[in-house]
Parts: sequence; structure tokens; C-alpha cells
Amino acid sequence: MRYQVWAPNAADRVEVAVDGAHHPLSRDTVRAGWWQGEAPAGDYAFVLDGGRPMPDPRSPRQPHGPDGPSRAVDHAAFNWSHTGWRGRPLPGAVLYELHIGTFTPAGTFEAAAERLDHLVELGVDFVELMPVCPFPGKHGWGYDGVSLWAVHEPYGGPEGLKRFVDAAHRKGLGVVLDVVHNHLGPAGNYLPAFGPYFTDRHHTPWGSAVNLDAPGSDEVRAYLIGSALGWLRDYRMDGLRLDAVHALADDRAVHFLEELATEVDRLAVATNRPLFLVAESDLNDPRTTTPREAGGQGLAAQWSDDFHHALHCALTGESQGYYGDFAAAPLAAVARTLTRGYFHDGGWSSFRGRHHGRPFPPAHGHRLLGYLQTHDQIGNRALGDRISTSLSPGRLACGAALVLTSPFTPMLFMGEEWGAATPWQYFTDHTDPNLAEAVRRGRRREFTGHGWAADSVPDPQEPATVLRSVLDWTEPRRGPHRALLDWSRTLIRLRREHPELTDPDLAAVRVEFDEDARWLVVHRGPYRVAVNLGTAAAAVPAAGEVVAAFGGNRRSGDRLTLDPDSVAVVRR
Repeated sequence: MRYQVWAPNAADRVEVAVDGAHHPLSRDTVRAGWWQGEAPAGDYAFVLDGGRPMPDPRSPRQPHGPDGPSRAVDHAAFNWSHTGWRGRPLPGAVLYELHIGTFTPAGTFEAAAERLDHLVELGVDFVELMPVCPFPGKHGWGYDGVSLWAVHEPYGGPEGLKRFVDAAHRKGLGVVLDVVHNHLGPAGNYLPAFGPYFTDRHHTPWGSAVNLDAPGSDEVRAYLIGSALGWLRDYRMDGLRLDAVHALADDRAVHFLEELATEVDRLAVATNRPLFLVAESDLNDPRTTTPREAGGQGLAAQWSDDFHHALHCALTGESQGYYGDFAAAPLAAVARTLTRGYFHDGGWSSFRGRHHGRPFPPAHGHRLLGYLQTHDQIGNRALGDRISTSLSPGRLACGAALVLTSPFTPMLFMGEEWGAATPWQYFTDHTDPNLAEAVRRGRRREFTGHGWAADSVPDPQEPATVLRSVLDWTEPRRGPHRALLDWSRTLIRLRREHPELTDPDLAAVRVEFDEDARWLVVHRGPYRVAVNLGTAAAAVPAAGEVVAAFGGNRRSGDRLTLDPDSVAVVRR
């Protein structure tokens, strides 16, 4: 077997240790910093200058965890059963975000695949998996992963992931994978020993930045791009969600995201199926999703926290932290995001203490993902509580209607479709006791600073924390969860059957609202989506036939009277 590794930090020698036996590698005479050579096949690790054995930075499999030896994977040997899958584009789709470890009690790819029929009946188009790279222990969110080419073994490893993707494609579902390029986890990260994967030229919330523009960055960019293309090619993912791209510090003329998008488009041509990238970005910069020929970076879409924040404030009344900008007039904030995309499009942001953003092009609402709940917006709360624990079923139905009839690309978080009552808390399973204690103290220190009692903040390392976060699949069979699930299915069906409800042109959206009476009507072609978030019945301007409703309503001339926490979709 031929082994190769980029290890410019090695001074004199690099060896590959295969099943305990060391074999020397030679410097590559063409590629600076690379070492290569042949040795027997088997579980292997690299040894630099006589040091400790370390996993391959490009390890395709870590069967013994992040700190153990690597193992090769023959991707060509997997027998894909659904070879006719040709993908599906992102525009017009509905996404469903899930975490493999808590989607089912078993917490495996195999168990998740057994629940795919639920998603087909719901009507979504794509499953978005939270990160699946290896991390310490069994349980975790996945954002502290390492070995960016490998798959977490407790979930089912490489074979399990391929079987899940294959099963999803057989049922007509695309699969999007969440990947993290902006940092690696604190445990099991051996990259700095090999080369300049990180730089002090920039700093991020996780410390030194990934090296995208300092000396050695060509190889680091190739490392990340190779990982991304591997998910799309070898695991047949349909798209990737890129975590926190605002933390990808890059001063080069061609930004890393532009280079990555270019390579993904080339792979799409080579494989003859649509492939796409979705960014999580805090920049409110439309250039992220502007085509490259128009001067942008060319990603297909980005998450829209502005829409989430506005809608969350309107439904809950919360005003702490970054919700402050939206809570002053929450219905006006919802209207602004539905018609302009960004709330912060160059104006003042009190949370940031400065002006923020630039205008979003109104014709491209589909380039923004709209959502009411995500792993971040639930799990980063002190108790990991979903809004379903504090809102009535009717108010949840109002929120679902505004998301699923919006001009954006809608996304649901697992269990949201039935108003799941289970929390989704922050959990870890660090095997290093010092790191585990540091995470535990840091979590409690963060929230006690916001007024929470330390003993009320769940311990991330406590097994009960992850158990509480597992979906309860008996809930959809019980009221009011069953009614909410039916409502979600109805809204997705309406969106699919009526093109006016998928129209991404923000300029074509008109919103009427009364901030004091707390009602809002969204005009979508001949359709009106009317919600009443007030405490009294409200007569709203929504003439026409009620095609779907949750809660009480009655016609009064050209106005529709909605009971409190009620919603109706009306066709003029």
C-alpha cells in the first residue's frame, strides 16, 4: 500500500507505523513538504522524527477513536443500491435538520434510516445531518470533530453513513452534511504537529485561525477542499452546510469559499447531478450567495438568523441579548425580513454597537434559509428548551405557517413538526477529565453570568443530559402533537402544490400588521397567510376562501376574524 502525508514540520524523518512496525517514508521530490512510500496494509499511524504515532490527517477511518490509528477505506467497494439517483436542486425545497445521536434512542445511522418514511410523509426534500466527523467519546454535537475525512464510529462509521445516504436516495430524499472548516476540536487534533494548519495572523472564538492565507495555506486549503469533495463524491452527499463561515479569515484575492464553490461546481458537472453549498454566516453580506461571475463567492444559500430572531421575538416576547434589536417592534421586524431578506442591511445594530450588513437582492429569497428552530437556537439556551415548552399549540402553528409559506428555503429542526416537548441540550462525552471539567465549568459560568443558578444548568457530561435530548417518538401519536404534525404536513403540501407559496421574489411579498393588536397578514400572490398573536380575537384583511387553518376563524365581509393564537391560509 502507498502511504503519503504532508508533514513540512518533520525535520529529519517520517515513518508509517503499520500494526506496530515502523517503515520509513521518503521526501517527495516534486511536492514540497510531502513524504511518501510503500508499506504493508493495515491500521497505520505516522511518526515524525521519532515521536509518538499520530493519526493520518487525511484518515478515511478512525476505528479506535480520534487518538487511535487510521484505516484505509475502499470507497469503490460499496454496493450502492440506488444508482439512478440524479439529485435535486435546492431552490423550492424544504430541509429537515437532524442529529444522528439523538434522532432515535439507538443513535445510529441505521436507526435513523428506519425513520425516513416519517420524513417522506412529512413532505421534506432534504435531510441535513449535523457533523459526523469523529469526536471523543460516544455523545456530542459534532462541532468539536477532528479527522475531517472520517466518520464517527459509534454512529456506524463509513459503511453506516453510506447505507443511510443510499436509503434516503431510494426514498427520494437528498442528504446535506454539516461540515466544520473554521476550527477543530480540542481533543484528538494532531494537525499542528504536521504543518502550519493554523495561524496566529487571525484569531477566532476557538483560538488561532485555520491557515487560509499565511505561508503553507495552499496545502491547508487543498486539505479542506479535498475533504468537502470527498463527502460529495465518495458518500454521495447532495450538498454541504458550512459552519460559521464568518470565522474563515482569508485575505487572499480569491477567498477560500469562492475556491471551494468553484471545485464543487466542477464536481457537479463531472457527476452529472446538482451539488450545492449552504453557509452559516453572521456577515449579512449578499456576496456570499452572489454568483461568482457577478463578483460573489457563489454559494447556493445561507442561513437567515435575522428572520429567526424576528419571528422568535414575535412569538415569545423575549428581548435579551441579540433579540433586543428585533423586540422593539417584532411584527415590523418580521415584515422587514419577509420583504427585504436581512433585517440588518446597513443599519444600526445595538447588539454589535455598530452598523451592520448591506441590502439583500430582492429577487433571490430562496438563497436564504428560513427557520424557527435550529440546533443552535435551542441548544445554546441554558436549559436547551424548545419554544414548544412555553408556547401554545396555536402559536406554534402560527410560527410554522410563517416559515413554511415564506419566500425563503424553509428548514425544520427534528421534532419541530410535531411540537416536540423534549429539550435539546448541550452534551459532551470528553474522555479527558480535565477537558470535561473545563467544559462543565465554562457552561455554568456562561449562564450564571446571565442570572441562571449554577445547579440549574445541565451538566454536559452527565449521561442524563443526552438522554433527555433524544426525541420521543410516541409524541406524534398524541394530541396536541398529532394536530401540529398534520398542520406541518398540510403547509408543506400547500407549498408544493401552489407555486405562489414558493415564489422567492421578496419584492412581490406584501405584509400588513398591527403591532398593538398583534396580527399580521402576509400577501403571497392570491394567498393571504393571516396570524393572530394577540390575546383577543382580531378582524384582519384577508378576503377569500380559507384553504387551511389552525384555530378558530369566521368570515365577516371582506375581513376574517381570527381567535387568539390562530392562523389561516386564505385564497383570494
